[in-house]
Amino acid sequence: MATTISNLLPVDLRRPALLFQHQHSTGQRRWLSTPNGAASTLRSRPCELPQQHRRGSRHHALPSASTTTTTSSSVVGDMERGSLAEQSGRSDGQLTARWQELHGSKNWEGLLDPIDTVLRGELIRYGEFAQACYDGFDYDRFSRYCGTCRYPPATFFRDVGLDGVGYEVTRYLYATSNARLPNFTDYKHKSDDPDARLWSETASFIGFVAVSSDEETARIGRRDVAVAWRGTVTRLEWLADLTAIPKPVSQFGIPCPDPAVKVESGFAELYTGKDTGCRWCRYSAREQALAEVRRLVELYHARGEEVSVTITGHSLGSALAMLSAFDVAETGANVSTDGKKAPVCVFSYSGPRVGNTRFKDRFERDLGVKALRIINVHDKVPTVPGVFFYMLDEKLIPEPILRAADALGLAVVYEHLGVELALDHKVSPFLKDTLNPGCYHNLEAHLHLLDGYQGRAQPFQLCGRDPALVNKAADFLRDDHMVPPEWRQDENKGMVRAEDGRWVLPPRHREVHQHPEDIEQHLQQLGLIAN
Repeated sequence: MATTISNLLPVDLRRPALLFQHQHSTGQRRWLSTPNGAASTLRSRPCELPQQHRRGSRHHALPSASTTTTTSSSVVGDMERGSLAEQSGRSDGQLTARWQELHGSKNWEGLLDPIDTVLRGELIRYGEFAQACYDGFDYDRFSRYCGTCRYPPATFFRDVGLDGVGYEVTRYLYATSNARLPNFTDYKHKSDDPDARLWSETASFIGFVAVSSDEETARIGRRDVAVAWRGTVTRLEWLADLTAIPKPVSQFGIPCPDPAVKVESGFAELYTGKDTGCRWCRYSAREQALAEVRRLVELYHARGEEVSVTITGHSLGSALAMLSAFDVAETGANVSTDGKKAPVCVFSYSGPRVGNTRFKDRFERDLGVKALRIINVHDKVPTVPGVFFYMLDEKLIPEPILRAADALGLAVVYEHLGVELALDHKVSPFLKDTLNPGCYHNLEAHLHLLDGYQGRAQPFQLCGRDPALVNKAADFLRDDHMVPPEWRQDENKGMVRAEDGRWVLPPRHREVHQHPEDIEQHLQQLGLIAN
C-alpha cells in the first residue's frame, strides 16, 4: 500500500536534541547531543541546579531551545569519552577499577549517602534497560502483533532511543502463565484470516538478555550479561500480581535444598509458566533466561574474560528479577564448566516483596546474590505483600518475631531483599502534587529522582537527565514546564494516508523471534531437562 507518510518513529526519537548541559572551561554553556541528532536519555555528569529550579521559586522553567546551540561532538548518552567522562566521574579508569564495588561486593557501603556519582550513572543505565522493555512493547490492541516487541533485537536499543548504550540484545524473553487466560481480547483477532489472527493468545514479550560490546566491556572492566524484565501490562500479569499465596520455591521446579524457602506464587507461576502449544512459550521465561545466561557466561569465560550477571526490572519486573537472580545462582547458570563464577547482582526499581525470611537467607547469605532496591517512599507497591494478612511492613516487627512466626507457620511473612535506597518525589521541584498513585510508581519518575538525588537532607540537584521524560507515559511534571502528559506515541497513532486519500491503519509486519536452536543443550547442562 502506497502512503504519503514514511516516518513512523516513536516520538522520543524525534524530539529536539537538546537534552543535557555541560559547563565548559570557558564558562560558555552549550548543549550536547548524539551525533545523529536523536536525543539520548542516559547520562551522569556534574550536578548543577539553576536558580529557577530550586524549591520555592515561582517558576520552574525547562531549558529553552531558543537559548541553546548544538554541537556535532561524538557524544552518545552517558557513554561519552574523554574529558567529559573524566569530569562526570564516569571515566574508563573508575569503572574498570571499581566495577565489583559498584556491583555490590561490599553491599554499597558508603556509596548511597551521599550517593556515589559513578553508581548513580550505573543505576540510571540499568533503569533505562527496564524502561526500554516498556518502550519496545506493542500496546496497540488493533495490531495482530499486540504483546510483541515492536523492534528487532539487532536495532532494539537504537529504536528505543538508547543508541550507543554499548550493549547488544542477544534474545527476547516471552512469558505466559499456567492459568489459561487470553492476554488480549479483540473480535478481529478471532478471525479465520491468518493475517488478522493474534500472533499468540497467551504469550507476551516481557524482557530481554543483552551483553556488553567489546568497546563497552573494555570501558566497564568486565563482560556484562544484562537481563531486563518489564512490569505489569497484560491480564495474566495482573493475575500474577494479585496471587500472593506463598509456596515452596521447589514446587516451581527451581532447585533448592531447603523446603522452607517460599515465594509469592503468582510471580513464580509467571516466571515458570509455559504453554506447549505456543511456539514462543513452549519454554518458560525461566528456561529462556537461564539458557541464554548460561550460554553467554560459558562463551566469555572460555575466552578468559571476567563476566558479571546484572539483572534489572521495575514493579512486577523487579519481582521477576529477584526470582531470576536467585535461580541463576541456585542452578549455577553463572558458573562455567571450568568452575569460573560470575557474580550476580540485581538493580530493582519499585519492586514488591517476593519471598519469606528463608528465601532472604538463601538469596543473600547462602548464594551471595546482591540486590539494591530503589523505591519512592510514597509508592505503595514496595509495601506489599506484607506480614500478617499482607498488611504490615516487616520494619514494624522485630526480626526474631518475624522469623519465629515464619518458622512456626503462624503468619504469612514476606521480607524485602538486599539494600534499600529510598527516594522522595516531593523533594523534586519539577513534580507536581498529585493523588495519582501511578505517578508515584512510574519508572521514569524514579530515574528522575535518581538523577537529582545527592543524599539524605541534601538539596535536589539534577545532573543532566531530561525532566521531560517523566511525562513520557504519565502526567507528573508541573504544568508550568509546558510538557504534555503521556507524550510518547506513534505519529497519528500509526494512521497513514493512502493513495485514495483515506486514513487507514496499515498492516505492520513483525518478525517474532523463535527460540535459539541450542536452548535445549544449555538446559541439559543445567540439569533442567533430560538428555
